[in-house]
Amino acid sequence: MPVTRKRIYTIAQELGITSKELIQKLEEMGMPGLKAANTVDEDEYALIVNLYREESAPPKEEKPQQKAEPKAKEAEPAAPTMEKEERKGVPRPPIVSVLGHIDHGKTTLLDAIRHSRVAAKEAGGITQGIGAYQAEIHGQKITFIDTPGHKAFTGMRARGAQATDIAILVVAADDGVMAQTVEAIDHIRAAGIPMIVAINKIDKPNADINKVMNDLAKQGLTPEDWGGDTITVPISALKGEGIDDLLEMILLVAEMEDIRADPNGELEAIIIESHLSKGRGPVATAVIRDGTLRERDCIVAGTTYGRVKALIDEAGTRVREAGPGKAVEILGLEEVPQVGTKIEVKKNLNEAKRVAEKQRAREATPRRSRAAMTVEELFREAAEEEKLQLIVKAASTGALEAVRREIEGISGDEVKVDFIHTGVGAVSESDVLLAASITGNCLIVGFGVKPDAKAVRLAEREGVIILTYDVIYDLIDEIERAIKRMLGPQYEEIKLGEAEVRNVFKVPAGIVAGCYVTDGKVVRGGKVRVMRGKNEVYTGEIASLRRFEDDVREVQAGRECGIRIKDFDDVQEGDRLVFFTLQEVNP
Repeated sequence: MPVTRKRIYTIAQELGITSKELIQKLEEMGMPGLKAANTVDEDEYALIVNLYREESAPPKEEKPQQKAEPKAKEAEPAAPTMEKEERKGVPRPPIVSVLGHIDHGKTTLLDAIRHSRVAAKEAGGITQGIGAYQAEIHGQKITFIDTPGHKAFTGMRARGAQATDIAILVVAADDGVMAQTVEAIDHIRAAGIPMIVAINKIDKPNADINKVMNDLAKQGLTPEDWGGDTITVPISALKGEGIDDLLEMILLVAEMEDIRADPNGELEAIIIESHLSKGRGPVATAVIRDGTLRERDCIVAGTTYGRVKALIDEAGTRVREAGPGKAVEILGLEEVPQVGTKIEVKKNLNEAKRVAEKQRAREATPRRSRAAMTVEELFREAAEEEKLQLIVKAASTGALEAVRREIEGISGDEVKVDFIHTGVGAVSESDVLLAASITGNCLIVGFGVKPDAKAVRLAEREGVIILTYDVIYDLIDEIERAIKRMLGPQYEEIKLGEAEVRNVFKVPAGIVAGCYVTDGKVVRGGKVRVMRGKNEVYTGEIASLRRFEDDVREVQAGRECGIRIKDFDDVQEGDRLVFFTLQEVNP
């Protein structure tokens, strides 16, 4: 008989506290290292509950004594309440996207959630297919964006819109981590949002959860069951197994991330779908991250504007307003807006029209695309951050590994090469969108592959530079030169000559070394290194050079001269002076 296990998150719910509070309490009691997603057996569960209740009991017993204290002390417990009031807004439903490899069950998972946990079923279910809906568990709601795939996910980010709070990565238990899984991981990492891995198809005869976990660990996603930080949930979307566990983990991550919004604050809404309806005109689906959108609001969405005529929720019901975490269809815009556009509320329709026209004029004004920049200009911008961000695509796994190894060998402590994504195959639209969504400069490099026509057009529009190479040495030379340019000018030391210090004279300007040039020559204004035995004493510049009473430009070997070294008066008889110049090396 298997032992029943419970998650720390579930125990916290039973105790009526948050996971954070329970974990903090357990750490104080000498049980460190626990995480909200960890599971414990029956004995450990009983121990935790008893320990917590024992620790929590004394404050309750002391309450009557506190009432007898002076009023000044009664005010002390109010401090935590003040902290909560100072925090912005209230918890809102997390907004979730589902990503992963094709045929791993993204759509099946969303369908399973939709049919088992969708709120507002009394309105007849989801009839509009608006691209987003809310599921409910334990009285709490979760908003799902029903646009699976990292292309849509990253397309919004490329336009400056971060619509998603949490990403679900679906990995099939019978397949493991595949090419598009790795791509999705890189897109989620670039977004900087928490990730939950749903290991799907555990009902298959050839399912191997350990293989999936091993594949994830190779990608730097060590599962919590293996001592890492990645939450993994085994599920069967087809049979509905593990769906509630997955939803609980979403609520857990939302609790740990402390996702909040202010219904009365400034509107933050993002368009996730849009189309032209024959009977209703331009229709946009938006998810509300903050604030509240209301009927009759005058809004701007990129280059279009309008007054909100109607708001339709996922059940096809008309609503007067939509608050944080809600997804609604918007009717009333003049034109179909672009997906990923942010919505702004204006005072009146004239102001909304003015802002939209200004944005339209800005986009219509010819401007130099970043794609038209030279590579040198791009690296000059990147030099400020001392970081070179790359997306690398190659024709084969072997070629990709070779290119990555060579580039890593070029980079040093001064310049960090950050591989945003690496993969096999042609440069695609998804690669371009990912590059466009990255903060700072991101360059796409193709080795033995070319971008497809759609990727080229999108790169021109988004201002992304794509470089392609057929010879690995050309690629490495280009990257090496770029890194050297980022480090600034590089100089090579050219030796000019040497001299011996035979006398030292004190003059009003400082100390003059009487020298005999033993090799090469000495040049006024050149560089000098003072050697005392085998030790280097000083390196600086020659301030003056004289022969007898005359200032001279240079003195050849076999002659005597007087040398004064800039900012150095500690020269001694017997010192050896080495003369050199610095020559800039072209990368």
